[in-house]
Amino acid sequence: MNAQCCRTVAMDLGVYQLRHFSISFLSSLLGTDNSSLRLDSSSSGASVVAIDNKIEQAMDLVKSHLMYAVREEVEVLKEQIKELIEKNSQLEQENTLLKTLASPEQLAQFQAQLQTGSPPSSQTQGTTQQPAQPASQGSGPSA
Repeated sequence: MNAQCCRTVAMDLGVYQLRHFSISFLSSLLGTDNSSLRLDSSSSGASVVAIDNKIEQAMDLVKSHLMYAVREEVEVLKEQIKELIEKNSQLEQENTLLKTLASPEQLAQFQAQLQTGSPPSSQTQGTTQQPAQPASQGSGPSA
């Protein structure tokens, strides 16, 4: 009987501490005064229901804030995707134009550089490539 009494006291103490923590946590979340949420140690089942309701309200509040933040982030990402698609289209058009303006020797030289992985050097760029060079420099890196 003594062991059961100790368990009951420990359980009551644990429940009291949990209620106190829940009240403190909820009051900080909801911005209310602790005294308005205080429970005495002889609280009934109605108090537990009230705490459960407050916890549920706090969880709903957190959920709505998270959903709002996620929606904002989705909108930002959609806008970035739109801008990247436009930039990609512009770069594809520029690439097509540069291919049409390049001489067959320049295209062959470019293909060779792509296969070896070496960047264009100033020695291999002749004076014939100079008109196409400023347009490619103006576009910036296409990563």
